[in-house]
Amino acid sequence: MADSVDDPDLLFKALADPSRRKLLDLLHAHDGRTLSELCEHLDMTRQGVTQHLGVLEAANLVGILWRGREKVHYLNPVPLQDIYERWIAKFERPRLKALDNLKRRLEGPHE
Repeated sequence: MADSVDDPDLLFKALADPSRRKLLDLLHAHDGRTLSELCEHLDMTRQGVTQHLGVLEAANLVGILWRGREKVHYLNPVPLQDIYERWIAKFERPRLKALDNLKRRLEGPHE
């Protein structure tokens, strides 16, 4: 399976759908849910939820563990952190530096 940093298209495709984002939110709120538990919160068929989970797994956003005969789904936040570091943080640094410089000027010594 391709790493999400090497294939960001999988990651962005997974995040593009509101139902998949809702699944991620559900796992963030309460990690380690079964398919049945996730289906309770979505207005779609079990097969539809399974397909969305497959896309999330392919993007490495969801990992699974087997608990007996049940598949338990867990959020993997690492690919989201990778997106943050690669595309968001580098644009945020100059803005934060400018705010820090402004703060220093405003709080600096007064004549």
